[in-house]
Amino acid sequence: MGHGKKPATYEDIEALPVGWVGEILEDELVASPSPAMGHSYVASMLGARLIPRFALGEGGPGGWWIFDEPELHLGRDILVPDLAGWRRERMPKLPAPEEPFTTLAPDWVCEVLSPSTVTIDRKRKLPIYRREGVAHAWLIDPLACTLEVYRRESSGWVLTATHVGEESVRAEPFDAVPLELGQLWMQRASASR
Repeated sequence: MGHGKKPATYEDIEALPVGWVGEILEDELVASPSPAMGHSYVASMLGARLIPRFALGEGGPGGWWIFDEPELHLGRDILVPDLAGWRRERMPKLPAPEEPFTTLAPDWVCEVLSPSTVTIDRKRKLPIYRREGVAHAWLIDPLACTLEVYRRESSGWVLTATHVGEESVRAEPFDAVPLELGQLWMQRASASR
């Protein structure tokens, strides 16, 4: 904390211009511009692959709730991961539709890295997710076409796999069904037209 600087509040998030995402990390307001198209494409495609199999149980085991950009209030921190998932045994019923946020830490988070957010995601958000007991974290770089899979251990985050390019991968905790990485990359999609 700076010299007598007030901790950021929810009003600071609400005061941001339209199109900015606000988070509060260790009492500090962190504002990020709306993501670029490649970032948005990856998050959308990943949701499109995971939700039928793991949230709806179509061609997969089900058992999860998966959200795009949910607002998480974890202690004094407010985070908005690109995607997050909760095992249904930990969140047996969904929050009410009008609830603006949840205080229950997810079981899995995914952050899609942008040049403007990579340091925040790695250095500031991952430690908070770990502190709150999130079991798995994915970091996806849409420009480098990589997926890093992390598992929470007592010693810290352990990088269990780095997948690149077009591989078909089984990435925990969604390893029951293979994920075609090539489907996530916008530049690949436009090249195959």
